[in-house]
Amino acid sequence: MPSVLIQEVVKHLEALPPDLQQQVLSLVRSLDSTLEQGVPGSHLLQFAGTIPSSELDAMSKAIEQGCEQVDLDEW
Repeated sequence: MPSVLIQEVVKHLEALPPDLQQQVLSLVRSLDSTLEQGVPGSHLLQFAGTIPSSELDAMSKAIEQGCEQVDLDEW
């Protein structure tokens, strides 16, 4: 059974013209997309330490080589 709040919203929504109903729908969809997504970090702890240190070193070196350089001729 829908809550009183939902019934109240529907009552007002039904009284609106179609173009405003569409605006309300767009607003509700945008609010829905802002809800928290993903998993808590505590669930990811099981993966801690699973990447070998040699691979972590290789990633760090690649970042240093590729991301910490400025190409003055780029612009």
